[in-house]
Amino acid sequence: MKFSRLRLLGFKSFVEPGEFVIERGLTGIVGPNGCGKSNLVEALRWVMGESSYKNMRASGMDDVIFSGSGARPARNTAEVTLFLDNSDRTAPAAFNDADELQVSRRIEREAGSLYRINGKEARAKDVQLLFADQSTGARSPSMVGQGRIGELIQAKPQARRALLEEAAGISGLHTRRHEAELRLKAAEQNLERLDDV
Repeated sequence: MKFSRLRLLGFKSFVEPGEFVIERGLTGIVGPNGCGKSNLVEALRWVMGESSYKNMRASGMDDVIFSGSGARPARNTAEVTLFLDNSDRTAPAAFNDADELQVSRRIEREAGSLYRINGKEARAKDVQLLFADQSTGARSPSMVGQGRIGELIQAKPQARRALLEEAAGISGLHTRRHEAELRLKAAEQNLERLDDV
């Protein structure tokens, strides 16, 4: 499953409908200050289930809706649709019958968000799990926001390693290993007590 296109309407600075093709491989978003680079990354995070308005550089979730400008009135809704190429059939079983998946999120002022997967209403949790099953999501380390590169350069080696492990999908293995070691230690202690009896 790969990102293929991103469609935006009324999301932050994208008042007019816009569609961006996401090519296979590494994708970088470049352009002059103020052209909407960070808003594109935030649109990806938002459609994948981001629930923290602070992570969206907003004071409330309604702030993702275009708020108007001198030349344009404010919008009442915003919608982002992410198209996923599923020709390799790696989507979870419930969604694996099509070559392309569409995940969309629409927000109406003071009414909240509505998610859809292939046109059918879905819960935020369903969308988040769809992406988690693919080792990505709203907080994926594979999406590097503005200023994050500088943080990574300045980071201590241990922090860099943790980020790489998370990106490689092995950070969860460390957690499971630690839990298994704790269970093993508890079992060994139980055996020692049994020997004492």
